[in-house]
Amino acid sequence: MTVTTAATDEYELYVDGQWVSGSDTLAVDDLADGGVFARVATADERRVETALQAAARAQSAMADATIVERMRWLDGIAAAIDDHADELAEVVVREAGKPIASAESEVAAAAERFRRAAGEARDVQGEYVEGTTPGHEGWNAIVEPRPVGTVLCIAPYNYPLATTALQVAPALAAGNSVLLKPSSKTPVCAVVLARLIDEATDLPAGGVNVLPGPSSTIGNALAGDDRIDAIAMTGSSAAGERVARESGMVTLHMELGGNAPAIVFPDADLAAAAADCAKGSFKFAGQRCSAISRILAHESVHDDFVDLLAAGLDDWQPGPLFDHDTAVGPLITEDHAAWVAELVTDAVDRGATLVAGGERDGRRFEPTLLADVPRDARILYEEQFGPVAAVTPIGSEADAVELANADDLGLDASVFTDDHDRAMRVAEAVDAGAVRINGAPSHGLGDIPFGGVGASGIGREGLGYTIESFLTTKSIVL
Repeated sequence: MTVTTAATDEYELYVDGQWVSGSDTLAVDDLADGGVFARVATADERRVETALQAAARAQSAMADATIVERMRWLDGIAAAIDDHADELAEVVVREAGKPIASAESEVAAAAERFRRAAGEARDVQGEYVEGTTPGHEGWNAIVEPRPVGTVLCIAPYNYPLATTALQVAPALAAGNSVLLKPSSKTPVCAVVLARLIDEATDLPAGGVNVLPGPSSTIGNALAGDDRIDAIAMTGSSAAGERVARESGMVTLHMELGGNAPAIVFPDADLAAAAADCAKGSFKFAGQRCSAISRILAHESVHDDFVDLLAAGLDDWQPGPLFDHDTAVGPLITEDHAAWVAELVTDAVDRGATLVAGGERDGRRFEPTLLADVPRDARILYEEQFGPVAAVTPIGSEADAVELANADDLGLDASVFTDDHDRAMRVAEAVDAGAVRINGAPSHGLGDIPFGGVGASGIGREGLGYTIESFLTTKSIVL
């Protein structure tokens, strides 16, 4: 429930189909106008226990819901998001610092993900299997898909609605109960979504529970509880490792950190590649796991490519967040802006050329272009999550692959070349969950599997793929 005060909106917890108070509140900063725009109740261990019990009680009703019922829930949520698109977009702008045009796109994507999950739910079908082992020729079995039980969804700050949809929609499509823990930096979207679910559907009480709160207070209590059957998480690699240590024997579905390389060969369409790399580096101030974090440009075109990037920087300048022409906003916190500044300073100190940008003002960090980044610069190996295009020269295809694979992150990559055989050869050699040919990393609304290798995660996001990971089977042998 929302209570509007003279200064801010105040939001309660959503547990067991009820709006309840919390042990404390989170003050949510307004990244558009400054100050605090909302206060959100936080859960303590007592509320966590209540939510865990509620989710467990709801499992039977959730599992028994027919596919038609689940589709109706999902379509109803999608319609409710559409009906409240302006409200949700404003929340995304204020709590995540996303420019309004990007925020509107995120809201539309969230609605479409629930809608597509309804379509995917039609395919949650069983099998009739005949025995093929000698001596078992007359055996038959009905193989039923069954929900795993309770899914803990841990959502990130950078896409507080769209990524939440990519976790919650498949969990509901599979017939699971859900515990949603939003980022403490951006909890309002999750609470508004809970209100829409409550108003637009007849989900069993406890089918969806929303528990904002600091990870240090409730994170371990949630992830380590044996009533959790699956965890869907988007976040940093370090946070994912902590959750994995706590979770025990559950299904883990984690999309974690990225440090995507873009490899640019001399035969590429350099102008198009520069535009794609700029978008990949600067969109949402680089606060995307799939952002292009390092550009590996062949030494014969390195300088020309840097010039093309520099010429396009005017298209990626900060501005008022509610202006539809604004392309770049602030970083989520001043501490994170300081981290990006640290990586840029390290690169310059080691010999990189600061072509443009590099200035920081509080949360804001200028879109920055670095050239001739040396191989010992930290920014080539550590996730920056900021608006920095770091260009380094490569001498050959083998050199490019070696550098692309030199860190422990393997979420995304891009290859720019006009040579089909080279594109496929390099794409196969780069150690990443997805490689885009002649374009910035992109995975659609959930139709293409998204996930990494190494420290970048476990499993694959994508509506149908995620539904499958939130199901188990029961075989009834006849």
